[in-house]
Amino acid sequence: MKNILNQIERKMGRYYIHDLMKYMVLAMAGVYLLEWLPIKSAVSLLSFSRERILAGEVWRAVTYMLLPPGYSMLSILLSLYFLYFLGTALEKIWRGARFNVYYLLGFVCTLAAGFIMGYTTNVYFNLTLVLCYAMTNPNQEFMLFFLLPVKVKWIGLADGAALVYYFVVGDTASRVVLLFSLIPFFLFFGKEVWLEAKLALRRLQFRINQHR
Repeated sequence: MKNILNQIERKMGRYYIHDLMKYMVLAMAGVYLLEWLPIKSAVSLLSFSRERILAGEVWRAVTYMLLPPGYSMLSILLSLYFLYFLGTALEKIWRGARFNVYYLLGFVCTLAAGFIMGYTTNVYFNLTLVLCYAMTNPNQEFMLFFLLPVKVKWIGLADGAALVYYFVVGDTASRVVLLFSLIPFFLFFGKEVWLEAKLALRRLQFRINQHR
């Protein structure tokens, strides 16, 4: 799979979008600002709707990826800042078009889920960026609330736990969209996740054997 991803990245060559996440975040901020105007809700015009897409509103097949995360101004500002940080950091780490490939896969997978289930969202896919960063920089530390040093791997585990929670409490459509949103992550990091899971299981078995 890594070879296929490398081939896709090479074919994109110099044509990939530099600073992709910067443009995505600016678009999300723009949609949020449009909500303040005394016109029809921008979210309702841009959100995914299988029926309306098939009726001719084809832009909805793309613009749902531009919907801002959250509802309050504070949550949106924090979420957009975090998305910008994650996206630009991953683009630097992956060097070149690989981040574009990841985001394109996320778009294709969530769109496919939308046409299958009649519903989709960009929320779950954007959460996978936290998992990606945790896999590439597990021991980097952040100052949580500017006070507590926390390693990225623990933030990644919390993000994974949140996704599990959303899967448990969600309806069937939400669960399918969530699983499809995870496909790019597992295409990129499936082998590493499997090896980490095996190592964690061995450590657990070793500790259990020690206490017998």
